[in-house]
Order: sequence, then structure tokens, then C-alpha cells
Amino acid sequence: MKLARPLLAIALLLAAVIELLAWQRFGRTGSNQLLAYDSTDQNLPGEFYFSRLRYNSGYGGGSGYRGFRGAYGWSQDFPRADHDCLLVLRRLTRIDSPSPLSVVDIDDDHMLDFPWIYAVNVENWAFTDVEAQRLREYIARGGFLMVDHFHGPGDWDRFMAGMSMVLPETVVEDIPDDDPIFHDLYDIREKFQIPGEQYVATGRTYEKDGYIPGWRCIRDKKGRIVVAICFNMHLGDAWEWANDGGYPEKFSGLAFRIVLNYITYSMTH
Repeated sequence: MKLARPLLAIALLLAAVIELLAWQRFGRTGSNQLLAYDSTDQNLPGEFYFSRLRYNSGYGGGSGYRGFRGAYGWSQDFPRADHDCLLVLRRLTRIDSPSPLSVVDIDDDHMLDFPWIYAVNVENWAFTDVEAQRLREYIARGGFLMVDHFHGPGDWDRFMAGMSMVLPETVVEDIPDDDPIFHDLYDIREKFQIPGEQYVATGRTYEKDGYIPGWRCIRDKKGRIVVAICFNMHLGDAWEWANDGGYPEKFSGLAFRIVLNYITYSMTH
């Protein structure tokens, strides 16, 4: 018995180390399984790459830190949400997307290789002048940025502080119902707040004080949407929890239709 306790402690410690390494290497899924993510094979030829922006966290995440930040940083819901969205893209469209998921560092020259980038928790992003310039160049060259999962006036102000560094003359507008982005692939006429998985336990569609959903955008000088803003919503959770019986299909269904429309719009406009 005296030997068993130290051995048990060693075993638990080893399990914790393995779990941490697995988290850092692969990321956790919405279930109890790990979903493999391999960043070494991102460049298979194809029409589309599902790419997530990895940025330095400022508010709430620790300035300059770019690791996995759970509920506060760039990696929330990764890789499960992105993976499930990519599967739906392959199943429901003819877009050629054989490449696995891509993680795009904001200071990496390869960012310009990816025409569509998804970013979450954008109230926490923080840019240097050089990084803001790089993201500005990405957008100017035709890149499309989709942002998701931030809630309430405080989050909005912090998001805009970063966005204004990237696009100093930023004008944000609500996307009108008749805009092509809502009708490019699916004819989306009914839109409502898409909640995170907290809905399953609480029945709340909102987080913090973000009660009213905002389907917003930033356009370039020609009127093309270059930044699609999903405010007071959590589409990533809707993708990730689509197979959970407690999460309503109407939310995940709309979330998938929205992102597929955004992707096809970005590739055709």
C-alpha cells in the first residue's frame, strides 16, 4: 500500500502531461475525443482552404501570448468547429477543398496564400503596427475575413480598437436582407441569434449583454464585403455542437448556411 500511492501519483501526473501535450498538439473536440490536427500538410492544391487566424491576445488573454487560450483567445472551438464546417462544405458544395485545416499566423508571409480567414474572440486580439499593416494588405489584395463570437458593447469597442488599426477609415454597416451574400448559395430570408452551447443548459441565446444579433460588415471602395462580422452570436459552437441532440438544429442549420454563403461569396465577388 505504501508503494501504491506514489505509483498512483506518478500515473496521474503522467496522464496530465499526456493530456496537456495532446491539447497543445491537436486541440480538444466538443466530446471526450481528440481530433487530429496536422499543420505540416496545409498546402495541398485546391480551390479553398479553411483557415483560422492566430493572433496575439490583448484584453483577457495576456498581451503577446499566442498559445491555445481556451475561452479567451484565437483557438476556441478549434479544431472541431472548423473541421465540422469543412466537412459540410465538402458535402454540400462542389468547391474543391482537399487540404486539411490551416492556422494562419498574422505575421507569416503565407497569410497571403489563403483567400478566406476565420477569427474568433476578436475582442481579445491585439496588433502591432506591422501586424495591422499585414492584415490591411491581406484585405486589400482581396482577402476575406469572417469574425465571430464576441458579445456586448464592451467586446465591440475592443474589437473596433483593433479593426481601426487595420482599416483606419473603417465604416461598419448592417448587411441588408437583400445583399447577395445572403443569397449567393442559399436563399437566407430568416436570420436570428445563433447561440453558443450554453443554450443547452440555460435556454439563453445571448452571452454577456449581447442581446441583439448583429449581421454586419465592412466593404471595400467597390462595395464588396471584405469583413463579415457575426456579432452577439457564436457560429463556431453551432458547427461544433451540430451533432449534439440537445442543441437545436435550427441554430446549427442557419450557422452552416451562413458560412457556406460567406465562403461562396468570397470566392465569386
